[in-house]
Amino acid sequence: MYLDIFLIAVMLISGLLAMVRGFMREVLSIAAWGCAAVATLYSFPRLLPWAKQYFNNDYVAMGATAGGVFLLTLIIVSALTVRISDRVLDSRIGALDRTLGFLFGLGRGLLIVVVAFIFFDWLVPAKSQPDAVRNARSQVVLRGTGQWLMSLLPEDPENTILKRFKKRPADEDAEPPPEQRSDRAPADRRSGLVPDGPGVRVL
Repeated sequence: MYLDIFLIAVMLISGLLAMVRGFMREVLSIAAWGCAAVATLYSFPRLLPWAKQYFNNDYVAMGATAGGVFLLTLIIVSALTVRISDRVLDSRIGALDRTLGFLFGLGRGLLIVVVAFIFFDWLVPAKSQPDAVRNARSQVVLRGTGQWLMSLLPEDPENTILKRFKKRPADEDAEPPPEQRSDRAPADRRSGLVPDGPGVRVL
């Protein structure tokens, strides 16, 4: 019962906030966060070597690079999206935009509770969960939606993200592979720069 009330309350609060802000602003806000994340993933390997020149600690350099790119991109994109959403609210479709925003907020509130329920269900065994959770009518919907969301994630999301951040740009001054080194030796011998034997130079 309490879980059902909590779900309805969160959905209504989220819906009212989204209605005030408008559907366009809510969608563009998510787009701004997505752009910031993409910009961080794309720029991180390229800017990290430059950041290491100013930070002695690698972890500090990684945090400063990722955080700086993310925040800078988020601020710039958000400033643009706010202007666009304000024009939509002041236009003739402002009422429609607020109605769609309310519906969007309801879905967002449901998603927030689903994510919270996933962590709760993972931390607390089913036998130890209170009756207010086990007997709630909404727990079936929350658990089913949570399983659907988990099926969309990769098998090992943590390692997938870490591998993406650990990528480094190709080093131009890297040592050539063994094949190139082996091919270079005969060429040097043919040019007469490397002796072929003790006291003997090939001309």
